[in-house]
Amino acid sequence: MINLKTLVVLAVVTIPSPSIAAFGDDFESVVNALNTRSFDDKLEAASRLATMDHERVDVVLQALIDGKLYKKKGDDTVVVVVSLEGGGHQLTDAASGEDLGKVGRRGAKKISVNNKLRRQLKGLFASRQLNVDDPQARIAAVQAIINAGDVSLREILLERREVESVEDVQDAIDVAMVVFDLDSKDQATKLAAIQASADNLDSNVRMKLTAVVSDQSLDQELRDAAASSLANIEGLVERYRWIETLFFGLSLGSILVLAAIGLSITFGVMGVINMAHGELIMLGAYTTYVVQTLFPDALEYSLLIAIPAAFIVSGLVGIAIERGVIRFLYGRPLETLLATFGVSLILQQAVRSIFSPLNRAVATPEWMSGSLEIVQGLSITYNRLYIFFFALLVFATLLTILQRTRLGLEVRAVTQNRAMAQAMGIRNTRVDILTFGLGAGIAGVAGVALSQLTNVGPNLGQGYIVDSFMVVVFGGVGNLWGTLVAGLSLGVVNKVLEPAAGAVVAKILVLVFIILFIQKRPRGLFPQKGRAVES
Repeated sequence: MINLKTLVVLAVVTIPSPSIAAFGDDFESVVNALNTRSFDDKLEAASRLATMDHERVDVVLQALIDGKLYKKKGDDTVVVVVSLEGGGHQLTDAASGEDLGKVGRRGAKKISVNNKLRRQLKGLFASRQLNVDDPQARIAAVQAIINAGDVSLREILLERREVESVEDVQDAIDVAMVVFDLDSKDQATKLAAIQASADNLDSNVRMKLTAVVSDQSLDQELRDAAASSLANIEGLVERYRWIETLFFGLSLGSILVLAAIGLSITFGVMGVINMAHGELIMLGAYTTYVVQTLFPDALEYSLLIAIPAAFIVSGLVGIAIERGVIRFLYGRPLETLLATFGVSLILQQAVRSIFSPLNRAVATPEWMSGSLEIVQGLSITYNRLYIFFFALLVFATLLTILQRTRLGLEVRAVTQNRAMAQAMGIRNTRVDILTFGLGAGIAGVAGVALSQLTNVGPNLGQGYIVDSFMVVVFGGVGNLWGTLVAGLSLGVVNKVLEPAAGAVVAKILVLVFIILFIQKRPRGLFPQKGRAVES
């Protein structure tokens, strides 16, 4: 545990009041001293309690903080209470841990704690957690001490700083030192703390600096230094906000790339306007939900199972759509639009009938939870980071297939000149089936990624079909590099415009930009080459 000598010195800085001094120094007497009307006396008794090396110290302090410390009527024994559902209380002797049985609601009276005392108690409790093995628990303890605002605990933090080996905990303690020094009565100490806060983004530090700036009773030098530090902090916050906006834009762009990349190759090779592409994405998301339902004990590996499963499910449905509907409509893009729109409605209704119209929540594995803190004040969520790299991996895999395999060669040949490819012996029907299945399968994989960002529902795909077509047209029909550049660009532009214009207006502005751009470059950023295309 913590250095008891230091705690004892801190606890007895003030002269104990007669009511507290009347009790002995044994654990039970100090616990009984908590049963008093005076909040100052309660704090003094709690401070004494925090210095003791007893197994029930933390239990008693936590019960006092949580409002579960009572005195039993009749003999005034201090007890820990657990309220019962049917009424009444289950009592445990606070000092010994002995079970004292059940009493009615009026069989015990709460030992009251106000907000100020509760903050101080949390600081005392946190001071006992500074030596636990878990670094995150130590950081939480330091933060609790900061929130408590008890300057008497500063020496404990300094002592812990000398032996602390984890850098994150050291940084937390350094922040606490600055916060305490910003409240110092010594001008030199206060000024040094203000100057040291110029790049500190901790909310407590910023609050203290703001208080210094607005305090007219302080020296002008202190207020000017605090204003300068605040201005520097605001500059850092603004830079980090732009970096986060860029990351969110790339994250959104990676989603658009995943959603559009399958549509790009089917639209480019077959000239099919597939309005059911969003529903193929939806099927991939539902496949993830089904995998997690079937394998509840394999949550950490569920996405690794769901990715190939979603590819197969959506790919087979895509092939069924191509064989059942689209193959009769080649060369008639408007008819394919209407037919696939009908297919999308059928798929939505099928999902509603099987899974119900309600949204389904897909769990996020632990390795995708939380965020990565790059520097203080700048962090990025793991799920979006993984999805970004996953989108790049899918893009690289598809690019390799199209550039390094016989299927890719045939797809490129059909894309550039369908009639000439057929004359050279390429079976267009086979290429159409495999291409549509490949594009549909990638849509299913996109659904796996989307399931980690939003709830899974029958209308999931409808929110991405229009954006997918915009990405394909802007980047160049059938061009993967165009899809990548267009998707990431539109994602970043959307996120940059949103803070100023709002989400809806940002989308409208992007749409207007694409319309104007297509007027100048009808074939997009990276147009396909070939006689059939040029004609």
